[in-house]
Amino acid sequence: MFALLIEQVLNGLQLGVMLFMIAAGLTLVFGVMGVLNLAHGALYMVGAFAAAFIAAETGSVVLGILVAMPVAALAGLLIERLVIARLYARDHLDQVLATFGIVLFANEMMRILFGPRPLFLNVPDFAAGTLEILPGVPYPVWRLVIILVGLVVAGGLALLIERSRLGMLIRAGAQNRRMVAALGVDIGRLYAVLFALGGLLAGLAGAVAGPVLAVQVGMGEPVLILAFVVIVIGGIGSVRGAFTGALVVGLADTLGRAYLPELARAVLPPAAADQIGAALASMTIYLLMALVLAIRPKGVFGGRD
Repeated sequence: MFALLIEQVLNGLQLGVMLFMIAAGLTLVFGVMGVLNLAHGALYMVGAFAAAFIAAETGSVVLGILVAMPVAALAGLLIERLVIARLYARDHLDQVLATFGIVLFANEMMRILFGPRPLFLNVPDFAAGTLEILPGVPYPVWRLVIILVGLVVAGGLALLIERSRLGMLIRAGAQNRRMVAALGVDIGRLYAVLFALGGLLAGLAGAVAGPVLAVQVGMGEPVLILAFVVIVIGGIGSVRGAFTGALVVGLADTLGRAYLPELARAVLPPAAADQIGAALASMTIYLLMALVLAIRPKGVFGGRD
């Protein structure tokens, strides 16, 4: 029982840091640029496919992950320059329609390039197998590597946002982008850098998720919904909020799916308990989001970073 709890907590942390890598770029793009970018999940998919392709060609998963990051960043930059840059003055409905079109285009492009069947990315040799983190509690090494990568990314982003000139401009832009432009900052270049940074992080998340999940067309849509829940809970435009929200969503989703059906069995017949418990588990994060919005409509860290 204790071993299962530790394993599920680590699974929740692993899901949380992956969501953070996706949500960080999404919240910066939305918070600073005011762009509702549904194509962000496509960058996660591009990173996963790039890593799988390079790994298959070279035999090196690590090289595949390293290549996937600039590929996704370049894809993000191209999307910003070719499509998004023309939509800054338009309302959110136009942005949603345009970026949804990019999602459809990206899905079909991946299907043409790699076919309809999922690709599989092996775990690197150095991270194969399990590690006994506590006596009698083994855990896959690769999932521990994902948690470590996510924490390193979180630390690096914190330093970037809090200690660099770019971070100062990002924070100022999240509060009042018109004032930042009036001070002579090249807003177009700042937006392009933000989009590329968001693409790099999403691509990294897709690449490290490759050995855990199947790399397939459309893999970005489900995770994009979770990423939006994360930034709503954490507060739009706040990297600190994205990190907190991602861990909360990751743990709530994982522990809910593991334990709610079992808890329901204490008061319901097994068949009904499994059905109702599974339904409640799938709604847990949305109920949590509704509770946060009822208490703090701007999210936990909204309007304070």
